[in-house]
Amino acid sequence: MASSQDVHVRICGQEIIKYDLEIKALIQDIRECPGPQSVLMDFNSKVKEKLNQLRLRIQNMEQMAKEQDRETDKQAILSETESHRRQNLSNQTAWRKANLACKLSIDNLEKDQLLNGGDSTVRQRKATKESLVQTSGDITESLMSISRMMAQSVSQSEETIGTLGPRMAEELQHLPRTNAADSNTG
Repeated sequence: MASSQDVHVRICGQEIIKYDLEIKALIQDIRECPGPQSVLMDFNSKVKEKLNQLRLRIQNMEQMAKEQDRETDKQAILSETESHRRQNLSNQTAWRKANLACKLSIDNLEKDQLLNGGDSTVRQRKATKESLVQTSGDITESLMSISRMMAQSVSQSEETIGTLGPRMAEELQHLPRTNAADSNTG
């Protein structure tokens, strides 16, 4: 009959295999990920979580190996633990490669969108610049026209004052002077 330690080791081994398969599936999802970056980041956070769980289970298995009474059982479990560690390192390498491939794909897609959509953007920007230059010229012309009209108005006012000035002085001298106190007594 199997001891309770054997059962725990088997369960731990099954959990390690389960996490390993989940990590492989997530790595495949990353390879096939069309983007955007936020989706890739979600996959990466799931992979990190699974890798951490796998690492903890491998450590648990190693601890169980150290607690074995028989040296042959201990060596067999340590050998299995080492195999799982190598597989974990392989998964991490595959994860990095999948990440790089996905990021490159997303970058190329964004670059293509920018270049293809960029033609119309450049044209719009050029048209906008041309309209701004035209508007600026129109405003400058309007300001110059206003300036000329104001100068003309000032000139006319000076002529009017020059013409009316002496007459007004004479007219004011001929007006009867009234006292403010006289006008209040009415």
